[in-house]
Amino acid sequence: MNQTRILAIVLIVAGSLGLIYGGFTYTKDTQTAHVGPLELTVKDTETVNVPIWFGVGMLVAGGLLLAKRN
Repeated sequence: MNQTRILAIVLIVAGSLGLIYGGFTYTKDTQTAHVGPLELTVKDTETVNVPIWFGVGMLVAGGLLLAKRN
């Protein structure tokens, strides 16, 4: 497999996942406080939404790369 075909497959998989799940969440530490033997940590959960047009665009781009390659 060459790099163009691998990129096309990655685009198709990423576009499909974006359409199926619609986004992803992650957790990040925002503040930490040390008061004597106590440690306080605040964790925020962030959500990133993947627009439908972006997922479709990735699918189309991956398909075009595969079609161009063959």
